[in-house]
Amino acid sequence: MTISVCIVDDNKDIRSALEQIILMAEGYTLAGSFSDAEEAFMKIPAAKPDVVLMDINLGDGESGIDCVRQLKPLYPEILFMMCTIYEEDEKIFEALKAGANGYILKKTAPAKLLDALRELHEGGAPMSSQIARKVVNAFQVNPPDAAGAGPGPAAKTINILSNRENEILQLLAQGMLYKEIAARLFISQETVRKHVYHIYEKMHVNNRVEAINKFYGR
Repeated sequence: MTISVCIVDDNKDIRSALEQIILMAEGYTLAGSFSDAEEAFMKIPAAKPDVVLMDINLGDGESGIDCVRQLKPLYPEILFMMCTIYEEDEKIFEALKAGANGYILKKTAPAKLLDALRELHEGGAPMSSQIARKVVNAFQVNPPDAAGAGPGPAAKTINILSNRENEILQLLAQGMLYKEIAARLFISQETVRKHVYHIYEKMHVNNRVEAINKFYGR
């Protein structure tokens, strides 16, 4: 299945590099490339991409986060992947709250970027490992003390998931892609995908961020 991609980045060189990555990759098409939020807001609906690679800092005017915040409610079927240099907690959570479905850094290798786009399109919520680690840290809760009333959220989650599912959930929390989890556990990507489906079903969540959120009790 071919994945159509729009790119939004105010840096001409970076935008051109991302365009070349998409144009040269098998299974991907470039639906549009825009330099600012205003142009993106006007043209993305007509382009109807599967995925948008969205920069955060778009120079003057609105940010990429503002753009996602406006477009996502109107076009929930479009998936937004933040592609940025920012690793600050505030930017990460502001983007996710605005409706971003994934968050990767611009220093991500082209092959891994394409893998992340594919995973996003297949229902995942890919994040660079550095970003996933910050999400985990933000949701980290202190274990109950000796006088606690019972097991914390993590313990409850562990009880409802199988050993393999818990293992995969922990690797997801580290920011690993399905492809990397499959290689680590010596199983197929399709098997990973099925396990993730069951994890989300048991936890009553829709994506990786929600699963980590619930696991850490936030």
